[in-house]
Amino acid sequence: MRTLLNIIWLVFAGFWLFLGYVLAGVLLLIPIITIPWAIASFRTANYAIWPFGRQIVSKPTAGVGSFLGNVIWVILAGWWLALAHIASGIALCITIIGIPLAIADFKMVPISLMPLGKDIVSTRDGAFDRTL
Repeated sequence: MRTLLNIIWLVFAGFWLFLGYVLAGVLLLIPIITIPWAIASFRTANYAIWPFGRQIVSKPTAGVGSFLGNVIWVILAGWWLALAHIASGIALCITIIGIPLAIADFKMVPISLMPLGKDIVSTRDGAFDRTL
């Protein structure tokens, strides 16, 4: 079921959100000082293109540095990526099939606003999936 949801997600929302995160990451690579935010953007792009079967968890070691980094992230790229998630989530709510996808889209708004101090982990139990 996860694979089917991921394929539908990829077609209707995931690809465009992925492009948004990649664009933000490329733009954040230009000034050297913002490379940590670019890495966070690319990591989140990986999650945005294939979200089902993975979840976001807070790092226990995240501290004040992550908070300050997230404040800068919101100013640089987080607010328009969050708006993209909200807009695509509302569009997905139009059909009954799109409602689970919209819920997943709305769950991505917090990580689009605060990606630092978070990890993306697999929810599967197989040996192959533990290496993700």
